[in-house]
Amino acid sequence: MGGGPAIATKNAGYAHLIDTSKPWWKNRRLILLNIWIALLLITSSTNGYDGSMMNGLQSLDQWNDAFSHPTGGKLGLLNAIQNIGCLAAYPFSPYLTDGLGRRPAILFGATLMVVATVLQTASHSVGLFIGARFLIGFGLTFAASSAPLLVTELAFPSQRAQATSMYNTLWYLGSIIAAWTTYGTFHIPNSWAWRIPSALQGLPSVLQVLLIWFIPESPRWLVSKGKDVQALKTLAYYHANGNEQDPLVEYEFEEIKAAIAFDREIASNVGWKSLLKTPGNRRRMRIILALAFFSQWSGNGLVSYYLNKVFIAIGIEDPTVQLLINGLLNIWNFFIAIIAGLLCDKVGRRRLFMISTIGMVFFWTLQTVCFSLYTQHQHPPAGHAVIAMIFIPSAFRLAYFSLDDIAFTPLIVSYTVEILPYALRAKGFVTFNFAISLSLIFNQYVNPIALEKLGWKYYLVYVFWLTFETVFVYFFIVETKNRTLEETAALFDGDETVAMISEKAAENAGIIQHIDTEKDTKTDAEKVTEDIHT
Repeated sequence: MGGGPAIATKNAGYAHLIDTSKPWWKNRRLILLNIWIALLLITSSTNGYDGSMMNGLQSLDQWNDAFSHPTGGKLGLLNAIQNIGCLAAYPFSPYLTDGLGRRPAILFGATLMVVATVLQTASHSVGLFIGARFLIGFGLTFAASSAPLLVTELAFPSQRAQATSMYNTLWYLGSIIAAWTTYGTFHIPNSWAWRIPSALQGLPSVLQVLLIWFIPESPRWLVSKGKDVQALKTLAYYHANGNEQDPLVEYEFEEIKAAIAFDREIASNVGWKSLLKTPGNRRRMRIILALAFFSQWSGNGLVSYYLNKVFIAIGIEDPTVQLLINGLLNIWNFFIAIIAGLLCDKVGRRRLFMISTIGMVFFWTLQTVCFSLYTQHQHPPAGHAVIAMIFIPSAFRLAYFSLDDIAFTPLIVSYTVEILPYALRAKGFVTFNFAISLSLIFNQYVNPIALEKLGWKYYLVYVFWLTFETVFVYFFIVETKNRTLEETAALFDGDETVAMISEKAAENAGIIQHIDTEKDTKTDAEKVTEDIHT
């Protein structure tokens, strides 16, 4: 599926069914739904908090003294152990997510993380600190593998893409809180300088443990378990103020049933092998695995976990200045990511990815040149330029609409979950997260060693890799904007499958005549236009 984007419909098949008489913020049920979605989104904040916290702790003398100034492999293990914990949980999380439901998986993961952050905060040895961080990663897998699925399966159709794009964007909210917390506790003259940031890492999980009971279960999961009545009530309550006869609700409900029935017909066994069994699934996995590695192997690993090492390499050694720049960088990234996520349906996923990768190649090359000049000639302006280049490429990766932050931060999660059919969504998303963890572990071990041995030349590796990313995105990323979740997932199985699911849903919902009338009207209008021109 390379060579260019798939043609997306200009308007979603459900667009004419949405009540546009009043904005969503005047609908109490939609406001409540979005509050529950926000509670799910902060799962990503826990992960973002960790990277920024570990970055900040490395600048604290109190933390370095407590753990004997870790360097090299020991420092790499302290950073990587959370992702090792994530890896350990991946074989189990999809079975809990698909078997017991999205909500129980989130509750289980959040509970583990609360316990783990207590242990991390109380640590008096490197061993206990490492063990606690392993448990945080283990619990995070269950919560992070289920939360984005529940978001995309609960969200109002016209808000689904934006809501799911906010999931990875909220990574930066946690990162901002951690950066400014470590900046604020920097002057505490005892171990609480690092214990306070460690304790706050558990706050999102505490909120989820307390409030998850009020969040509805996924209608897709309910239908898959034969609980159609409950699924219909959930859709009606949040999407149509309780009206089960609402045309939009009927269309959504019938489309969900049609898509799940189709998945069962073509794959009675949805084990791990199903991810590679059909050409459509192989195309999905090629993209998903590529995006997972691209999201971590684009130079951002140096900024996320070893920014202080970069600072020292370019002559910025004051811990206060390091923490301040870290805090400002995360705020910058957060706002760029939000803007990009909100534009994903207007601009399009593929265009955002292209802008992002091209922008990263350009600015990372400039950053490499500046780093080289400072290292070889000790030229201070070149070192300051490196900081500027860090801010600009970070914007490219998040937002994908003009620079680096334009695509990867908001889109990698939302794009992954939307191109997977329901039956494979949990396993496919776990595979995506597994690939991310592998890439992170590699980064966290290799980056400090390579940066120490190669210096500025290590940046050249990323220049070539980013160029490869750009070529891949051009040939293989498929456009998915303005489609329902079921239509997007079916896109990789051929246009006939998309049409079959949409038509069956419309027919069962009793709106097929309306769609046909629209087509006939459009045809008549085109004929009139042709007559005028002739």
